[in-house]
Amino acid sequence: MFEQVKNLLVEKMGVKAEITPESELSKDLGINSLEIADLFQIFEDTFGIVIDDEEVNDFVTVGDIVNYLESKKG
Repeated sequence: MFEQVKNLLVEKMGVKAEITPESELSKDLGINSLEIADLFQIFEDTFGIVIDDEEVNDFVTVGDIVNYLESKKG
């Protein structure tokens, strides 16, 4: 799952920084709040899930996203 998320960050968001599970979306990867909304739309479309707006604030690191997506995919 981490590799899929990493690839989406590079391909869809143009992230050039090194991406690790500990990478923070804003601080380390330079993703702003509007881009985060786009990113979660990409995750919803790619993985066929719905991410509640309230949950988006819980995602600080790439690892947070990976853990969430893994829990949603069962």
